[in-house]
Amino acid sequence: MSGSFAGKTVMITGAAGAFGRHLSQAFAAEGARLVLVDVSAPALHAAAPQNGKNVKLLELDLLEEKTVRDVITKLQSEVGGIDVLCAVAGGFHMGEPVHEISSDAWKLMDDLNVQTLLNTLRAVAPGMEAAGAGKIITMGANSALTGVPLMGAYCASKAQVMRITESLSGELRKKGINVNCVLPTIIDTPANRNVMPNADPAHWIAPEDLAEVFKFLASNAANAVHGALVPVAGLS
Repeated sequence: MSGSFAGKTVMITGAAGAFGRHLSQAFAAEGARLVLVDVSAPALHAAAPQNGKNVKLLELDLLEEKTVRDVITKLQSEVGGIDVLCAVAGGFHMGEPVHEISSDAWKLMDDLNVQTLLNTLRAVAPGMEAAGAGKIITMGANSALTGVPLMGAYCASKAQVMRITESLSGELRKKGINVNCVLPTIIDTPANRNVMPNADPAHWIAPEDLAEVFKFLASNAANAVHGALVPVAGLS
């Protein structure tokens, strides 16, 4: 697939995160122009792929709706539109039963997983509609297919992401835009290895393998795929 995204502009939110870095490198290797979005400029600079010839870094708080809309609208006019959006930004929290989760913890999951996505979609989708083409890939969670004990707020927020994806797909599919959602289990990241030192990471999902699923959904090979919730479970 080398060079298969040449001439395409791929926006990745949460690009400075552990998986966002792998995803950025994967698209850079395919010749994509990258727009990498995260809240920290230093983290973005550290995460930017060395093999990317056309990389734009956007330090952006995705919870600031007006700023997100203004910055991305301006960006689209500069780069000629966004062909692919990989909405990877999000967060994780667990540990309390539902009746003990604080309002702050619940809101945090809603902010990081739902509001960041909605603000990004509000900024990106109109440009794709105007172009009559685009690919949007969101990040759900396999655990959110059902409620999981001690993960209520996280599961609820990711379930919203999945329903948003399905609804948006129904709204945009006849406008040339594919909207799909990836549902990973545990991704093999340094953070997960630190918090689960006794687990076998060989059973988890290699970030490189997960990136391949994103690349497929962003490619022309997935032109007929709409509103899919794609489980990626590895051996877990």
